[in-house]
Amino acid sequence: MRTVCVIVGVGVLAAVLPAKADIIPSYVSAIASGGNTIVTYQIDLAADQNANTGDFFTIYDFGSIIPDSNTQPSGWTFSTSLVGVNPPKTNAPDDPSILNLTWTYSGPALSGTGIGPFTVTIAGTSNSDVVPLRDGFFAAQGTLIVGPNAGTEVSNVGQIPIPLVPEPSAGALIVLSLVGGGLGLLIARLRRRQLSS
Repeated sequence: MRTVCVIVGVGVLAAVLPAKADIIPSYVSAIASGGNTIVTYQIDLAADQNANTGDFFTIYDFGSIIPDSNTQPSGWTFSTSLVGVNPPKTNAPDDPSILNLTWTYSGPALSGTGIGPFTVTIAGTSNSDVVPLRDGFFAAQGTLIVGPNAGTEVSNVGQIPIPLVPEPSAGALIVLSLVGGGLGLLIARLRRRQLSS
């Protein structure tokens, strides 16, 4: 009798709790390439969910990227913004002064795991073989495909690693400004010579 009560209790609890569905982005790598760093993510869709047209995921406070350096699988479009894009009823930390990355889906219903790659390129590289990471946040919206709420959009929030690529060193900036200043003086002298001849 006790076993029957436990089974019935679990069944009632499962019926009362909302179904869980997630788009879960995950960090894959940050690889140096030509003085820059290519950062790669992939996504997994929970078994009870698809990505339908309009579903998306956002990585918050990622920071600066090289414009038009993004790549993504067919059917996904990329955008950036300082605030959002946020799924309904989510509250991921979002600094309005740091760039967010969003990929939005616009194809036939998509399911599966290991979907990607989703990449962006950051200026600069790490001095070591391992790019340092910091904790970041993502939020996503997907669509339930099973149960009484099938077809309903659902949202989730989680943590995701974001790479730290060092800014140019102070010494490098001084050298660049000296070279730039010297180049300016050289151009000014050449102009004076042309005007006096």
